[in-house]
Amino acid sequence: MHLSPDQIIFWQYGFFKLNATIAFTWGLMLVLTGGSILVTRKLSLDLQRSRWQNLLEIVVTGIANQIEEVGLSQPEKYLGFLGSLFLFVAMASLFTIVPGYEPPTGSLSTTTALAICVFVAVPMFGIEKSGVGQYLNAYLKPSFFMLPFNIISELSRTLALAARLFGNMMSGTMILAILLTITPFIFPIVMNALGLLTGMVQAYIFSILAAVYIAAATRTRKPETGPETLNPTDHHEGKHHG
Repeated sequence: MHLSPDQIIFWQYGFFKLNATIAFTWGLMLVLTGGSILVTRKLSLDLQRSRWQNLLEIVVTGIANQIEEVGLSQPEKYLGFLGSLFLFVAMASLFTIVPGYEPPTGSLSTTTALAICVFVAVPMFGIEKSGVGQYLNAYLKPSFFMLPFNIISELSRTLALAARLFGNMMSGTMILAILLTITPFIFPIVMNALGLLTGMVQAYIFSILAAVYIAAATRTRKPETGPETLNPTDHHEGKHHG
């Protein structure tokens, strides 16, 4: 039992090495890509649809509803990115039932890469929604002195995303390794089942946090109106009645 897939080396030539993290990450991406092609190649608009299409629509609709509940009014714009994050983390945990498979999310390099994807996507969606000037102006609110603190906040939450996902995935692997040395027959089966549940929960939490960050970056900032602001027509009507 390895605590990290980085420790499993398949091939090495000098400085270059192919470890389990790289191999299983690319393998997982190929499986997801091939599966999406197979599932979507014969989509039907009729009432009679295949079971795979019904399952696909349930998953897509569920993800879209969750994105909308977070506060993103047009979930179809973010469905591809957030859905890919969720499916990658979820399937990385689901495939642990395959003998010899090591989830790439058990490596800090993989979770850091996922967090960097969120770090890059947040300003991209924010700039697309409100423009460069208005998005950058949010870093200066409520005053110019908040600029370094807002920048630190962006960096720290990216680090927190990577560390949270890595820590939760690593903890399950570490507990399983300890139990293997104590009771190698009963507890590992229970922990594998618990690991599948934990992986689904972590995939949900990671994608929801990414959606929350994007929603915060794309929220519409409306000008504040005080209670003393009157509509010109209301002022004219009040003057007429007086």
